[in-house]
This record gives sequence, C-alpha cells and structure tokens, in this order.
Amino acid sequence: MSTTTDPPMEPVDLEDRKQLRGAYGTFPTGVTVITVGGNSPRGMTANSFTSVSLSPPLILICVGKDALMHTSLDRSPTFSVSVLHAGQEAVARHFADHSRPVGTGQFDTVAWQPGPKSGAPLITGAITHLECEKKNLYEGGDHTIFLGEVLHAARRPLHEALLFSGGRFHRLTPQHEGHPA
Repeated sequence: MSTTTDPPMEPVDLEDRKQLRGAYGTFPTGVTVITVGGNSPRGMTANSFTSVSLSPPLILICVGKDALMHTSLDRSPTFSVSVLHAGQEAVARHFADHSRPVGTGQFDTVAWQPGPKSGAPLITGAITHLECEKKNLYEGGDHTIFLGEVLHAARRPLHEALLFSGGRFHRLTPQHEGHPA
C-alpha cells in the first residue's frame, strides 16, 4: 500500500446551516415529487427518500416540520412518490417553488394522473410511481421521518433518472444488462 498526498479536508462548522447543507449535498440523490391527494392535494420536491425494506415493502421520506407538506402528510393516511425522469428538471423546480399555488392549482401546469390506490397525484413521465400507506412517524430534529408501506408500484425500466448533487441537477444513465461497467 502506498501513501498519497490528498488535499486537506475543509472543516465544516456544524452550527452553520449553509456549510452543513453543503456537506450533506455532496451525496448524490435522486429527485422525487411527494404528493398527497384529497380535497387539498399537495406536492413537494424531495430528495430525502429511501427504500427501507422489501418485506414488507417500506420506504421513508423526510419532511421539514415548517413545510406546508408536513401538515398535509400529517392529515393524510396515504402519500405517493414519483421518481423523476432526467428531463423533468422543470417539474422538480416547480414543486420546490414556495410561491406556487396551494391545492389543485399547483398541478395545473404539470401532467399527472390520480393514483389507483391513494388518489394522490402521480407525475406523468416519472420513471417510478410508489403509492404508500403511512405507517409510522419518527422525530428527526427539524424534520419528521414518514415511514410508508408501498401499496402499489409501477416503473419504466432503463430510463434516465434526474439526479441532484452539489446544489445542481444532473443526469444519471443506468447501465444496460450485458454491457460492461
């Protein structure tokens, strides 16, 4: 084993939210839109999504306690996740815009269909749709962790996912079977 000279790491001030967000943002994530249905549907761009278990099929999302979506998720027994396609950066930006309308109006400029199990909006063109029943809530500092059991899932294999890293959107092309890495 040889030693190499690596540039020094830059310390992160844990009290500085911007620096800490920058450190967290070095981990590339997919981009999703979380939705709830009902009389006042709501959508929110989120990259704090992960699979938890295959049996039972569980996922989690983390939502800031000060987000309007937090109240919507608290009130709804179900929610949905649309994993965005690489060409859907405008959709991600739309649902991240705090000035968008509330209720059904926020979906006027985005193609969607109601989920067959939850009724929550599913974003057209997304590469995966997951409809979930809310199972549990966990405290997570200034966020709440919502655990959901997947009731229905659909996907478009071999499509590019939208990726977020370092404060910017990127494209990730999945590897096709039979092609070397």
